[in-house]
Amino acid sequence: MGSNEPPGAVFLRESAWIDRIDSVLKIDLHTHILPERWPDLAQRYGCGDWVSLEHHQPCCARMMIGDKFFREIESNCWDPVIRMQDGDRSGTRVQVLSTVPVMFSYGAKPEHALDLSKLLNDHIAGVVATHPSRFIGLGTVPMQSPDLAIGELERCINELGMPGIQIGSNVNGANLDDPGIVDVLEAARDLKAAVFVHPWQMLGQDRHPSYWLPWLVGMPAETATAMCSLMMGGVLEKLQGLRIGFAHGGGATPFTIGRIQHGWDVRPDLCAEHSSISPRTLLKRCYVDSLVHDEGALRLLIETMGADRIALGSDYPFPLGEHHPGALIEACGFDDATTQRLLSGTALEFLGMNASLFTTSDETNEACS
Repeated sequence: MGSNEPPGAVFLRESAWIDRIDSVLKIDLHTHILPERWPDLAQRYGCGDWVSLEHHQPCCARMMIGDKFFREIESNCWDPVIRMQDGDRSGTRVQVLSTVPVMFSYGAKPEHALDLSKLLNDHIAGVVATHPSRFIGLGTVPMQSPDLAIGELERCINELGMPGIQIGSNVNGANLDDPGIVDVLEAARDLKAAVFVHPWQMLGQDRHPSYWLPWLVGMPAETATAMCSLMMGGVLEKLQGLRIGFAHGGGATPFTIGRIQHGWDVRPDLCAEHSSISPRTLLKRCYVDSLVHDEGALRLLIETMGADRIALGSDYPFPLGEHHPGALIEACGFDDATTQRLLSGTALEFLGMNASLFTTSDETNEACS
């Protein structure tokens, strides 16, 4: 690809390549969804600054936290018809739905967070039930209470039919090797549930007041902290068989694994106290999405982790995501097997699902206009 060409330009020129790519099942592991409306949570719980939506004009809403503006969103954040139409334009057959991380509410009273988790999980399950060949749902659970989290995890898997959950990269400042968090991960392993980790409450925000730095710099560092805590804390060694994945290509971890491994080698007293397996080996027990925004970075990610650990993820429908899901993968010109693996094979393995579930055509209805 020429240095001045945008991602995907090759495919606009080569129709035969387009035909081949269009025949490949494409599953987007990393997308976010909200209900169009939900109850007034401050009134419902009698306390707190909760997230609400202000529908100030057709097909648009402001996300508010208490009375403070958080983010502007459009109807593609809640309307499954628009999501399917966007998917058809990009060739994305299936979206994996998870809540927006600000909805985790780990700082709330556990019973309130559980109630909100149920509301969000029931909504996602309803979208999936209506369009089962186009959507897969990941649940959310109140991680500040391991017992309640495990109970809702069990409901997500056994009652709602979800293949897994999404959790945050930390729980009120506790890293993922915290014993209570490990209890939830162990329950997920035993239930054969996938766990997708998304960064939130990023590191260094006191030094990142400008330039969108919490999202551009803090998120990769936050994810690296989560992954290293699992590797060096002995969690991945203990929970063999846990299917755990990380957003944004694993953040900084795959690209600093040499430094991480070297630290483990030369200071085992600090880095290897709880794990006898090297970080390089444990890294390949993890899954990551493909959202790295750079062809060289994607190639290095594949070299470091293997295509069998990388799944298409776009962060749809937010602006920092990949606006044409899969365009970076497609632009690299990988062989058929690698392309198929990246676009759907790894996601199916991570989720424990079969491609045959997504071969039925799905009708769409009139979208918001």
